[in-house]
Amino acid sequence: MIDHRLETLRVLRERGTVTATADALHLTPSTVSQQLRQLARDLGVDLLEAQGRRVRLTAAAHTVLRHADVLAAQWERTRADLAGHRAGTAGQVRFCAVSSALAALVAPAAARLREEHPALAVHMSEKESEDAAHLLLARHCDIAVVVPSEQTPAPDDARFAQWPVLDEPQDLLVPAGHPLAAGGAARLADAAAEPWIGSPDRFDQHQLMLAACAAAGFTPRVAHEANEWFAVSALVARGFGVAWCPGWRRCRRTTTSSGCHCGARRCRPGASSRSSAGAARRSRPSRGAWRPSAPPRGPDDRQAPRRPLP
Repeated sequence: MIDHRLETLRVLRERGTVTATADALHLTPSTVSQQLRQLARDLGVDLLEAQGRRVRLTAAAHTVLRHADVLAAQWERTRADLAGHRAGTAGQVRFCAVSSALAALVAPAAARLREEHPALAVHMSEKESEDAAHLLLARHCDIAVVVPSEQTPAPDDARFAQWPVLDEPQDLLVPAGHPLAAGGAARLADAAAEPWIGSPDRFDQHQLMLAACAAAGFTPRVAHEANEWFAVSALVARGFGVAWCPGWRRCRRTTTSSGCHCGARRCRPGASSRSSAGAARRSRPSRGAWRPSAPPRGPDDRQAPRRPLP
């Protein structure tokens, strides 16, 4: 069993403040402070130093954390090895994922787990990629499916086991009858002069849209903002702008309640695809390979022509 105070120190490294660490671990700030003071006293070194209203980890704290990461990884391996001695598969596995991955990857995998291992409880939650590392370290989830970015752990981060899952194509959503609605795959640069529908609360998707547009040589003029895909589709269908959306939500035609239509075009390969990756606390091995079935078709996905992007 790893000293829980080391886990507290590891979460503090991620969260940056005692208050945020307490929130992540469901403790009071005074409890967090007391644990860290006790750990520093037992180790005989200072772990924190004041920096205004915040605290900063000392060089000694970073040394402790390097060893704590190794201990935590070995403890996960120990637990996984011991699990292999038990008869059957039981317990709980908790997934968190961005919305499109939750629908197209995690839900089919969870359904297969439920079928093949009835004693295994599965919990799923939709989370932004930037929150995944905190949730994994605080042990609020076991496996995260994320869109890699500068807000997610680096591929060589020793605290996590990471592996690529897939590259997801992206679609350019345009009004029916728009010049870009015809033909094959579209170039993202062709929409440079268009007003755009942004989704700032969908942090992963919004940042990827900005990055893809920048790679195509322009900054999108965000005229309106919406987060739910049915609202985005409605704004596009009414001619208020174009939008960039995950290919997993691809449909041949979208009809709004007022009878307006919009369509999607697949973007050409390149900056307009986004990668998904799986991550888990190092190093709990996966129990097997799951091959998800075809992405489910929901009420939003019954009818919609889209223009694929390059």
